[in-house]
Amino acid sequence: MRKRKIILATLATLLVAVLLLTWWCNKTITDNAKNKLYSNVNNIPYNKVGLLLGTSKFNGHGYDNYFYTYRIQAAAELIQKKKIKYLIISGDNSTKDYNEPATMKADLVKAGVDSTIIYLDYAGFRTFDSIKRAKEIFGQDSITIISQQFHNERAIYLATKEGMTAIGYNAKDIGAAHGFKTHLREKLARVKVFADYLFGTKPKFLGEKINIPS
Repeated sequence: MRKRKIILATLATLLVAVLLLTWWCNKTITDNAKNKLYSNVNNIPYNKVGLLLGTSKFNGHGYDNYFYTYRIQAAAELIQKKKIKYLIISGDNSTKDYNEPATMKADLVKAGVDSTIIYLDYAGFRTFDSIKRAKEIFGQDSITIISQQFHNERAIYLATKEGMTAIGYNAKDIGAAHGFKTHLREKLARVKVFADYLFGTKPKFLGEKINIPS
């Protein structure tokens, strides 16, 4: 009985520690993004380059992924309002049949965006990789990140760690009922941010530098 109580007490302590760690990681990332997020396109400052973070066009059930739809709309708004001059689309292209950057570019062109201002980053397998590559491959020190607010907050924290000046333009979000899994994964992804820096994680690919004109 005594041994069982010790085990239960240890497990309870570990659970509390994990919950506190998760809370601290999330709060730190949220606090860092204060005054760096914009939801009104008329209020956001100009940056030469925007970084559109990739996601799949369809969800796991084959229906439209509104995280994707709203990010496309947000990127098009920034370009149309001349709040950015160039756009990097960074996403997953891990197989020849799955290409987030190319799909997003095609939909932006359909929305009237000039294809010549778009640069594709095919190795944005994670937000961590997308930010690292924006700095090291595309040579950007100042950037406007485009995604939903919860995602922008994490990306801005990563950019800050990389010595970049970053702001976020918040695409429309999805209600908790439809976006629950995504928001839950975000809580854990924020913990992984600190683990990545603790263990010196590197991007999966870097490669040759890509010049974006002034």
